[in-house]
Amino acid sequence: MIRTQIQLTEEQARELKRRAAERGVSVASLIRAAIANELTLDDTPARWERALSAVGRFRSGETDVSAEHDRYLPDAFS
Repeated sequence: MIRTQIQLTEEQARELKRRAAERGVSVASLIRAAIANELTLDDTPARWERALSAVGRFRSGETDVSAEHDRYLPDAFS
């Protein structure tokens, strides 16, 4: 691994420490995971087009899903 140095705001440092402790991982591990996520993002126009092409293509038959999604979610994953 290559050692590097970054500067964080006090709030960023506090939040990173809190989240790392909550998850039982090191701050460095959390930062590496965030960087890996950023580096694997595919923001190409083609990806956006594929995602947008799926909008409206599927129907649940229910008319209140956007308002009552929490009620439907357990059934969707069971």
